[in-house]
Amino acid sequence: MAPERSDTSALALKILVAGGFGVGKTTLVGAVSEIRPLRTEEQLSEAGQLVDDTGGVDRKTTTTVAMDFGRITIRSGLSLYLFGTPGQDRFWFLWDELSQGALGAVVLADTRRLEACFPAVDYFEHRHIPFVVAVNCFPGARAYGAHDVSRALDLDRGTPVVLCDARDRDSGKEVLIRLVEYAGRVHTARLLDSLT
Repeated sequence: MAPERSDTSALALKILVAGGFGVGKTTLVGAVSEIRPLRTEEQLSEAGQLVDDTGGVDRKTTTTVAMDFGRITIRSGLSLYLFGTPGQDRFWFLWDELSQGALGAVVLADTRRLEACFPAVDYFEHRHIPFVVAVNCFPGARAYGAHDVSRALDLDRGTPVVLCDARDRDSGKEVLIRLVEYAGRVHTARLLDSLT
């Protein structure tokens, strides 16, 4: 009989969920989290209209002002701690703190407003944090393939692009698994390069 695994042998990995305003970050964290997610949502206000571009997300009524947090167990002994970043420029100062110790990131994209994810892509590329782009397939939006999105974002060769539904737990879980696999390969390659 194999010995039971103790809680001290469990591995917890930190993952960021980033992207532009209104792309589904809070929705993704909430859909996959096995615990009640921490949300720092506030109502959009008239004062915010001067700084928050709600074009294309006219029905959005709340916004993340600090972060979202959730947890999901991928398999026995492996949990992911999910930190959803705020999407507006005025809260980006939080990203540096949130990204400390992160294995990687999911950059959520909305093909109706693809330019909204450019800052997140740039952020992770410049800091050499592995990321995947997850295209949140909104109902009624024109469908684009992963290759088309990759070209439009001018992603580095090999950066995964996956199509998903941020509302669906299984779809979100697949995105996270792809990220963990990809980040593992990137970190292993960097380690091997440093040894030669």
